[in-house]
Amino acid sequence: MKKIASVFLLFFTLISVATFAQEIKETTKPKESGHEDVNKFRQMYDLLATPNMYRTASGAPGPEYYQQQVDYKMDIELDDKNTKLYGVETITYHNNAKESLDYLWVQLDQNQKAKTSKSPLVVNEKMNQSFGLDDFSRKYMEEKFDGGFKIEYVKDANGKALPFTTNQTMMRIDLPKPLKHGATISFSIKWWYNINNYMVEGGRSGYEHFPKDKNNLYVIAQFYPRMAVYNDVEGWQNMQFWGNGEFALPFGNFEVNITVPADHVMEATGVLQNRSDVFTAEQVKRYALAEKSFEKPVIIVTQAEATVAEKSFSDKKKTWKYKAENVRDFGIATSRKFIFDAMAVQLGGKTVMATSLYPKEGNPLWEQYSTRAVAHTLKSYSSHTFDYPYPKAVSVNAQDQGMEYPMICWNFGRPDEDGKYSDRVKYGMLGVIIHEVGHNFFPMIVNSDERQWTWMDEGLNTFMEYLAEIEWEATFPVDRGPAKMIVPYMSGDQKGLEPIMSNSESLRQFGNNAYGKPAAALNILRETIMGRELFDFAFKTFANRWKFKHPTPEDFFRTMEDASAVDLDWFFRGWFYTTDFNDIGIKEVKRYFVSSETPKEAVDKKPTRRRRPAPAGPLVYMIAEGSADFKPEMDKAFDTSAVQTLADYLQANFSSDERAKLTTPKHFYQVTFNKPGGLVMPIIVEITFEDGTKENHTFPAQIWNMNDSEVSRTFATQKAISKIVVDPKEETADIDTSNNIWPKGEVKSKFD
Repeated sequence: MKKIASVFLLFFTLISVATFAQEIKETTKPKESGHEDVNKFRQMYDLLATPNMYRTASGAPGPEYYQQQVDYKMDIELDDKNTKLYGVETITYHNNAKESLDYLWVQLDQNQKAKTSKSPLVVNEKMNQSFGLDDFSRKYMEEKFDGGFKIEYVKDANGKALPFTTNQTMMRIDLPKPLKHGATISFSIKWWYNINNYMVEGGRSGYEHFPKDKNNLYVIAQFYPRMAVYNDVEGWQNMQFWGNGEFALPFGNFEVNITVPADHVMEATGVLQNRSDVFTAEQVKRYALAEKSFEKPVIIVTQAEATVAEKSFSDKKKTWKYKAENVRDFGIATSRKFIFDAMAVQLGGKTVMATSLYPKEGNPLWEQYSTRAVAHTLKSYSSHTFDYPYPKAVSVNAQDQGMEYPMICWNFGRPDEDGKYSDRVKYGMLGVIIHEVGHNFFPMIVNSDERQWTWMDEGLNTFMEYLAEIEWEATFPVDRGPAKMIVPYMSGDQKGLEPIMSNSESLRQFGNNAYGKPAAALNILRETIMGRELFDFAFKTFANRWKFKHPTPEDFFRTMEDASAVDLDWFFRGWFYTTDFNDIGIKEVKRYFVSSETPKEAVDKKPTRRRRPAPAGPLVYMIAEGSADFKPEMDKAFDTSAVQTLADYLQANFSSDERAKLTTPKHFYQVTFNKPGGLVMPIIVEITFEDGTKENHTFPAQIWNMNDSEVSRTFATQKAISKIVVDPKEETADIDTSNNIWPKGEVKSKFD
C-alpha cells in the first residue's frame, strides 16, 4: 500500500505545495465583509455558564441538582351566563433548595388582560388608515375589557392573612419566617376574573362564542395563581408576562374540582375521578370500549347527543373531579357543544388514551383525523425521546387556537359550513394537533424556561413535529424543518434579525426565530453534520436526562456533544449565537495535465516552505490549463513523456499483480470554493460526468478551519467532469445558489 500511495505522492506534490502556498498567502489578506477576524472553531467557554455541582460539563444534572415542588388543591366554578371564573386554592410549597426563602413569588398571568396592564403600552403603535366599525368602536369608544385577577385573600394554613404585594403579573407573598431547606408551607388564595372572549380580546385561553346557538366553548388556562420557578440558574424566575415569552413552572400534584353547568362535557389535565357521576351509563360503557380500541376511535358523546345538549342550557350543576401527578400546569376545556371520542395507544407496556373534543362545526374533519393524529404523535415522539408517561393526551377544537398544557391542548382547523375542506385546512389542522400534542414532551416534561428561551420548547418541538409529519405521510406539506425553508428568513436584512439565543420578548420575527430556524438547525445536525444514528442517540439522551427537570440551553448543547463525540461548538456558536448565514460557492475550476517536462514556473518559483521532503528521482508536473506552460496538444491527461516516465516507475516498483490493481486517473481538476457567508458549514459536492453518471463528496465544516474565505480541493477522475454543484439537495440552508454551479448556467429566480 505504501508503494501505491507513492504514485499519488508524485502526481500531486507540486499541486499540493502550490495550493498550500496560496492558502498561506490568502490568510494574510484582509477578511471579506461579514467574516469575523476570529477562529469560528474556538470552544464556547466565552458563551456558556461554568459547569458546577448542579449542572455538569457533560450536560447532565449534577449531584447537587434540585428543583422545587408545588402541590395544588383547587375548587373552581364556571359562571357560564356571566362568563366569570371563581376559584379557591391551597398551595403547598416544598423548599428543596439548600438556602432559605424569605418570600415566595406567584404568577398572575391573567393580569396581562387587566385594565391596568402595561403590555399594550409597549406596542409600537401607528394610526391605522381604516377600521372596521366594530374595531373602531372597541378601540376608541368602548370601555376596556378587564380580565385581570381579583384577589380576595391570601391566608396561611391557620386562616391568618399573609401580606402580599402585586407587581403587574407577579405577586410576592412575604413569609412570617424564612422557609428553610426541606421545609414546606401551605397557604390559600381566593380569586375570580372575567373570562375573555379570545376571538375578540385575544389570548391563549378564554371562550369562543357561537352566535347561532348562543353557546360558549371554553378553553381555560392560566386561570389560577401559579407558583414561579426558583432554581440554581435564575433564583426566582419572576420576569413579567408581557405576552410572547410563555411560562416557567415547577412540577407538582393537582387535585382540582371543577363545577360547570350540568349539560357540559369536559376534559382536563389529569385522571377523571368520578366518571359515572358526570357521564351517562351508556357513555361510560362506550369509554370502556375505547380503552380496548387500539385501531380506531370510539365515539363517547355522539354528535346527536351534543346537538341536543347545546339547546338545553341547564340551570343545574355538575362537579368534575381530576387528579394529576407530576405535572407543571393544568388546563380545562368545557362546553355543552362537545362531541367526545377516544382510542387506546400502547406505549412502553402501558395503555394511554388519545382523546378529542370538538363541536359539530368541526366535523367531518375532526371525527376522521384528530384522535388518530394524537395517537400517531404519541408514538412518533416516544420513539425519539421516551415513552409518554402520562395517562392521556387530549386534542380540543377551538377556532384560531394552538396552545398546549399537560395532557391537553387546543387546536384550530374546521371545514366550511357544508362540511367541505381543502387540503390546506386538513394539513393545517393535522400540523397544529401534532405540534400541540407534541408539546407534552417539550416543555411539559422536558421542562425548559419558556419565559426566557422560547426556542428550547418551540424549536425542539417544531423539529419533532416535522419528523412526525413525514412519518404520518411522506408527502406531508411541511412548512418548517427542512433547511431550505429557513433560507428566506436567514437571507433577510440582518438589521431585522436576532440570534436564536435571544429573550422571547426581543424577537421581531417570532415564528422564524424561535420555531423555524432551530428546527432547521436540528434537521441539519441530524441529516448532514452528525448523521441520524449519532444525533438520535444524543437527542434521546438529552430528553431522558432532563425529563421532569429544568434544562438550560447549555445542558442541551453539552449533552449533544457529550453523547456523540462530535465537536459542535462551531455549529451552535454560528447558528444559535449569531445571525450569520450560509453561502458557499464555486469560485474557480482548473483542469490540470501531467507532464514530465520541467515547467518554467517550477524553475522560476521554487517553494519556500514544504510540508514534506522533496521527492527523490524523476518528477511529473501538474500543468494548469491556460497557464504559460500549457500546450494546445495537451488534450489528454498525460503527455507522451509522462506516460513513459510513469511506466518506468511502475515497472520498477510494482509486480504485475499489483499493477493490475492500480487505477489511472485520466482527468485532474482543482476546485476552489469561496464562502461569502459568515457560517462555517460542510461543503457538499455533486460531480456529474460527461456520460451522465454522478458521484458525491462531503467535506466536513472543519475544512474552513485555516481559511474562512476560500479553500480548494483536487479531484482525479476516470471520466471528464461536465458539471459541479454545491449542496445539490439544499440541505445546508445556502441562501444564494447562483454561485453553486459550475459551469455557470441560468439560475431560476425566486419568482420562477
